[in-house]
Amino acid sequence: QVQLVESGGGLVQPGGSLRLSCAASRSIFSFFAMGWYRQTPGKQRELVATFTNGGNTNYADSVKGRFTISTEYAKNTVYLQMNGLKPEDTAVYLCNGRIFGTTTPIDYWGQGTQVTVSA
Repeated sequence: QVQLVESGGGLVQPGGSLRLSCAASRSIFSFFAMGWYRQTPGKQRELVATFTNGGNTNYADSVKGRFTISTEYAKNTVYLQMNGLKPEDTAVYLCNGRIFGTTTPIDYWGQGTQVTVSA
């Protein structure tokens, strides 16, 4: 069973920074895509940043220039560096890993880490 464990969330003032970590229970190379999503009550889960093993990265327009996704393959860990945080970035941030299934892709999710941006 694949496990993804997030950490690094917390309370930060507007303009501040946080770095989220997602530790995977298996090699990142085994996923064809990994990334971060976020969710707030009453809203759909939103893509924040993703990358594929082909080297493609994708960011939500709302975070471009402020957030950076990166990996540390030796530690099977994916990071999300968040700078210039805004109150509207407040959400539960979830790590996602996608692998090829027999017929369709299979998504794995972490439990989420809360990020609160408030003065």
